[in-house]
Amino acid sequence: MKQTGLGIILYGILVVPPVKAYLESIMLLHMLVQLPLLILAGWFIGDRLIKKFHPFFTAWNTDGVPGMIFVVFITMYWMLPRALDEAVTMYYIELFKFISLPLVGLFLKDSWKKMQTLGKGFIFLNYLSMFALMAWLYIDSPIQICNNYLETQQKFLGWGFLVITIWMILYLLQAVFTDHSEKAE
Repeated sequence: MKQTGLGIILYGILVVPPVKAYLESIMLLHMLVQLPLLILAGWFIGDRLIKKFHPFFTAWNTDGVPGMIFVVFITMYWMLPRALDEAVTMYYIELFKFISLPLVGLFLKDSWKKMQTLGKGFIFLNYLSMFALMAWLYIDSPIQICNNYLETQQKFLGWGFLVITIWMILYLLQAVFTDHSEKAE
């Protein structure tokens, strides 16, 4: 119950016009703060909705694969520079952002615990490569990709993606080289 309230409060803060305008004014904040916080709000609200609509989630998302497919497609869409640009200029794309990303958090919460280890690894490695590709795209692009953001902001975002990629690699190395025998028992 506490998490649901926290998710609603977080979502409410994110839709307040001055907060929304500030987060969307800087490309790094838009992509690496606002979008993940919208997903986190959906994650927090997810507990209550999953319990309330348990038959639906059990029937539709039995093994977590349909929910993860939804998560991957929506997050891939929001990694596109054009989607970020359109969210700032077109109200219906922004509305889609504020609806789709909390749904990503909801389905991520339901699907992740249902996925097998191999599926989780596949998803993790997919995001690792996507973040590395986005880092390269934003850092190395010789032109301004987004109309609403300066080229310097685009490069900062690329460096942000690179930092996330490095952290993901370090997490993966830590997971590979640590003893997991106690968890298996």
